[in-house]
Amino acid sequence: MRVLLVNMPWSPIDLPSLALGILKRSVDERVPGATAEVLHANLAFTDWITERTEFTGDDYEYYALSSYFMGCGDWVFSSALYDDPSWRDEEFTTSMTGKLKASRMKMTRELHRIVPEFVEMIARQIVASEPDVVGFTSTFQQNTAALACARRVKELAPHLVTVMGGANCDGEQGAAVHRNFAFVDHVVRGEGEAAFPALLTALTEKTPLDDIPGLCHRDATGTSVANPMATKPLPPAAILPPDYSGYFERLAASVARNWVEPKLVVEGARGCWWGEKHHCTFCGLNGSFMEFRSKSPDTFYDEIMELARRHRVLDMYVVDNILDMRYLTTVLPRIIDSGYDLRLHIEIKANMKRSQLRTLAEAGLIYVQPGIESLNSRVLDLMDKGVSGCQNVRMLRDGAETGLSVAWNYLHGFPGESAEDYDPVIAQIPALEHLDPPVDLSARIAIERFSPYFERPELGFTGLRPEEHYRFTYDLPEEELYGMAYVFEAPARGIDEPTVKTLNTALADWRKHHTDARLTHDDHGDRIVLVSRRRTFSWRAMELTDPFELAVFRLLDQPHSVQALLRKAAARVPDPARDETRLQELLDSWIALGIVFADAGQYVHIAPAAVNEDLLRLDFMRHIHAEDADPASVAQDGTGVPEPA
Repeated sequence: MRVLLVNMPWSPIDLPSLALGILKRSVDERVPGATAEVLHANLAFTDWITERTEFTGDDYEYYALSSYFMGCGDWVFSSALYDDPSWRDEEFTTSMTGKLKASRMKMTRELHRIVPEFVEMIARQIVASEPDVVGFTSTFQQNTAALACARRVKELAPHLVTVMGGANCDGEQGAAVHRNFAFVDHVVRGEGEAAFPALLTALTEKTPLDDIPGLCHRDATGTSVANPMATKPLPPAAILPPDYSGYFERLAASVARNWVEPKLVVEGARGCWWGEKHHCTFCGLNGSFMEFRSKSPDTFYDEIMELARRHRVLDMYVVDNILDMRYLTTVLPRIIDSGYDLRLHIEIKANMKRSQLRTLAEAGLIYVQPGIESLNSRVLDLMDKGVSGCQNVRMLRDGAETGLSVAWNYLHGFPGESAEDYDPVIAQIPALEHLDPPVDLSARIAIERFSPYFERPELGFTGLRPEEHYRFTYDLPEEELYGMAYVFEAPARGIDEPTVKTLNTALADWRKHHTDARLTHDDHGDRIVLVSRRRTFSWRAMELTDPFELAVFRLLDQPHSVQALLRKAAARVPDPARDETRLQELLDSWIALGIVFADAGQYVHIAPAAVNEDLLRLDFMRHIHAEDADPASVAQDGTGVPEPA
């Protein structure tokens, strides 16, 4: 059996497909007599489109990630799905007027008009290769491109078996895809390492499909049947390493090689250990399975090293939703000692200690996403984040000190929040300009499938409808769109627009002035020297020499309440004259000088130690595209960064 796995646009071009890399290995190793190949149709598209339009790498990034919450990438390929170059053009134009710049609107409509030609070319290429099974992966804005290609393949070669899977096919989404698109023979829902080989084996042996967990298939009458989802996730030992054969060679032959530096995609864990206890109210990332499971340290380390040696690539994207803390004392020290100058990107929790962050930096984890989302404790409590505003600010400070580039989003729109939660933070943002700003302006949260806000209306969101872009992309009734959709529209909650505008003005200034801002401290034992270069503060240097003040500042390395500060400082430097009132006056003066951040009765200093890490820090966020999209459209999981209008 020959299996062709297809990676359609808009899959990222700087990353091989982890899903298809794993499926390729699972077919080759677990299905007797079967072989799998991957068709990198996303890279083929870059070559095809640049021959016809003035298309750039920034344009691809926009349709792949930045426009996700507006659905521009999916709408582009809806014309091929419905075999109509003018499909819903008027509805798209009406909806997006005022949200897209004229140049982006023009390009999107032009792509929409011509992409059916590309789908025809790829479909014919697939059929000519004579596979027995064609598998399409669908994540983010791949859905219409994958469906369009599957439709045309089925028309050209009805005998070919078409299969879809991926994040867009999880749970009810996959069942809705199968119900509504008859040219898709099977949909694999959930983790595919076991289900896909089982499907291929059953097709070869002509055995029933009813026992394959999560599989969607059709009975003898042609009716869609959705098998129950698996009750347990795959154990980590069953998660295979990916086989990226062919990706780097294909990229080297593509015009896309001039746009990106390729990265390897590695996976150490699935699920979220924090979400198992406290599922963040807005997060739908883990889909059907929240249960955290991770590969053994030896297995994960060996996979990283083998991929680096085989492909001679040191830049790696770790897709884990959260770092397995065991890796800090197992995998990462071995990476440090390996001699490989790896550069890794990973998601962490914001309450990690400075020593742990230093280990990340030394191991090459120079780009981290700590899931900060707010600097106010009450709003963070509404999210069920399990961290405070001061802890998040401390994370930004310690990231700067250890040379980590910290990527984070600022979110608003949570039921129960108020302007009073934001005003104190907004007032203190100028003091933070030396620390990494959010990757964009604040965005109102999107309601994602699988999130508590979606699953539990009592949390504040009722009457959910699929986002508007689904309605002008697909020709389906709303109840079916509800099954397919991942993002939903709901009445606005939380702060009003004047507060949003004030917040975003402060964040825009932070982003604008960050590069030139500086605040550091140098502890000499008997004195602490602070150096500042921030536009809203006139002082440039100061010394702390009073023993009590030195003790307080050092204690503020970690968040403290006034009472705890007084108790600990008095134990170090006894002074009956230093009471709570005097300490509060000191803290207030330090807030006015911009060296301390305050939130919810806690305080933390914001001056990184005066080291040379600024020279080492690689700030990837400098490459954010600064045009075209509605600033309210920001990827909630950090995977995509929108372009402001």
